[in-house]
Amino acid sequence: MSTWIEPREWYAQLPSFYATTAALITEAGTGRVLLVKPSYRDHWAFPGGYLEADEYPEDGCARELHEELGLDLKVGALLVVDWAPPADPRPRALISVTFDVGELPASTSLRLPADELSAYAFLEPLEAAAHLPKAVAPRIAAALEARRTGRTAYLGLPR
Repeated sequence: MSTWIEPREWYAQLPSFYATTAALITEAGTGRVLLVKPSYRDHWAFPGGYLEADEYPEDGCARELHEELGLDLKVGALLVVDWAPPADPRPRALISVTFDVGELPASTSLRLPADELSAYAFLEPLEAAAHLPKAVAPRIAAALEARRTGRTAYLGLPR
């Protein structure tokens, strides 16, 4: 027999997690994937970042693209949902969503905030995956396949 719990108390018992958003952007005509190099990490990343508490994922993706690259682009279809358990030093699980933000011409000039990003590059998919952390690398192939098929990929299964 269950006991009634006040909604605030019930919600306070639920697990919490972090959420991030990312953009799949490819170079027009080549299919190379855009990655950025955060100045505060050793590895590269998709353009994107952590969501704010009251932010829809696609809005957060658009905000991050504007803040990180000076781009105002339409955020398209959801391509990948990924889940990761807590891992030191991150004390909570992480849900990451990757959206299709389309293609950019090779001539597009990107503005990088010096305090956040040190470089960007359009890389062949396998090379892009090699620049990402091991747990994130599968998102490259999954996002490209989801773009091709129109089927969102879920990568949260144990690896």
